Amino acid sequence: MIAPVIEHYDAAWRELTAEGSTFAMTDTEVLGVPMRVFASAPPTMRSIWDITAFYTDRTYVVYEDERYTYGDVGAQVRALAHLLRDEHGVGPGDRVAVAMRNYPEWVVSYWATVSIGAAVVGMNAWWTSQEMAYGLSDSRPKVVIADDERLERVMPILDELRAVAPLHVIAVRSDRELPTDASRWSDVVDPAAAPDALPDVTIDPDDDATIFYTSGTTGFPKGAQLTHRGSVHNVMNIAFMTMAAQLAEGKAAAAGDMPAPPAVDPATVTPPVFMAPTPLFHVTANNCLLQPCTLTGGAIVFTYRWDAARALELIERERVTNFSGVPTMSRELLMHPDWATRDTSSLKGMGGGGAPIQPDLVDKIDKSLKSGVPSTGYGLTETCGIVTANSSIFYTAKPASCGRVVPTLEAKLIDELGEDVAPSPDALGELAVRGPIVIKGYLNRSEATADAIRDGWFRTGDIARIDEDGFVFIVDRAKDMVLRGGENVYCSEVEAAIYEHADVAEAAVFGIPDERLGEDVAAAVVLRPGAEMSTADLQSFLAERIAKFKIPATIWFRDEQLPRNASGKFLKRELRDELVSG
Repeated sequence: MIAPVIEHYDAAWRELTAEGSTFAMTDTEVLGVPMRVFASAPPTMRSIWDITAFYTDRTYVVYEDERYTYGDVGAQVRALAHLLRDEHGVGPGDRVAVAMRNYPEWVVSYWATVSIGAAVVGMNAWWTSQEMAYGLSDSRPKVVIADDERLERVMPILDELRAVAPLHVIAVRSDRELPTDASRWSDVVDPAAAPDALPDVTIDPDDDATIFYTSGTTGFPKGAQLTHRGSVHNVMNIAFMTMAAQLAEGKAAAAGDMPAPPAVDPATVTPPVFMAPTPLFHVTANNCLLQPCTLTGGAIVFTYRWDAARALELIERERVTNFSGVPTMSRELLMHPDWATRDTSSLKGMGGGGAPIQPDLVDKIDKSLKSGVPSTGYGLTETCGIVTANSSIFYTAKPASCGRVVPTLEAKLIDELGEDVAPSPDALGELAVRGPIVIKGYLNRSEATADAIRDGWFRTGDIARIDEDGFVFIVDRAKDMVLRGGENVYCSEVEAAIYEHADVAEAAVFGIPDERLGEDVAAAVVLRPGAEMSTADLQSFLAERIAKFKIPATIWFRDEQLPRNASGKFLKRELRDELVSG
């Protein structure tokens, strides 16, 4: 069945990208790099936000039992935008750090900041004080907007940061004592007194919209510079991939190549309702859920923390149509005893990204949803969101594939020397992509930028093959990284922290299979002669240096030297296989 279905998919792509259509493309040059862009793409993320003026009375943000309309959020966005500009001098080229849970204030802070031409620095909410200090020192925001838990980590380092440059604090949902010059959100963001319009500002499409930190092989996180152009094109790529799959299904049903879907009464169609269970400081939730939701006038549902039972309750109550998290979350929903009793019939799509979805889970989702389909996407922080997408009949037909490359990206495979690999369905190589969604670079890291992006081509670090239908299969990761429940953990960063302990002679960090998280962090450690240490001792030592999710859950202490290759590098795969099987 797959051959005729792919033909319908090809026909849908041609129709959607035809001259004069919404997704028609044109060739241009961006920052000296040739690429394909959508001819009708809005210029900036502020243009995306401006569209919400048509949705004033619709529900926009649901946080637990709190509910806000587009009008409610819009008034707060205008109030905060004027506060940032008028009181703190924030404008194009400046940055505002946001450090908090998925509170409604995160959404307000994002749109207010990008709408005045400044960049949002998404602070990882797991970071320790030491990691917070690094991120804030590297990005140098004028303002940090933080909730109580993050303030607890920021306050001890505030004087040190302010000794270099001014940094104003706006506290969210916190009653703790603050510096006399700090502000409380409830005191300074007054929607009732908000101006009727956002401040006037000129924003270039290639200005930074967001700085998201992604761990690097040097042991220090790198601030990826996501532009307005890149973010807008990611939203449009998501819309395109959704519409292409739906149009192809319709063509396949009309041709008798698949069963016709149930008839839908147009009068009953309502705006989408997204559930975002992953943090907004990642592109998955911010760029691939919040932004498409906003463009379509939908609602987005947040929870205080991930809990499958609570998620099912909210899916039923809010009539959630799209659930997108890391694969373990979908699996936990399906396995939860409440799945059988909660009404999940509203779900039209379920899946996500951040880690490969195992083929068995694709089948389970397909069979469990009453009127929905499984979906996945593959992408990176460095691509502002998705590189590929796969859903519906295409996903069940190719469950090991993350889908086709989005229309505005060129893709190729390269070898270890960076040379192009000859196209072939069986050829393997590192996936490289070029297009408007590739980041401008890494903040303050010209060498890292030059290493990752060459002639506009971004090296993903993932080994892949591309089949005869243009579907991408990720085979392995070239980078030394553990993907733990959607969080990237770079082994060298953890190793660097372990080596800070004076009793450690050798350390190798790697991923081991975990049923819930996909992978978890593990380490093999050799101590100096005469030293003694327990797993709990080392974990406690690391807790002061790196975020909890990076700390190895399993640690093997060895007496003998770790295995090496001829060049002296640890043989991690051999070591992992030996320890796990033993």
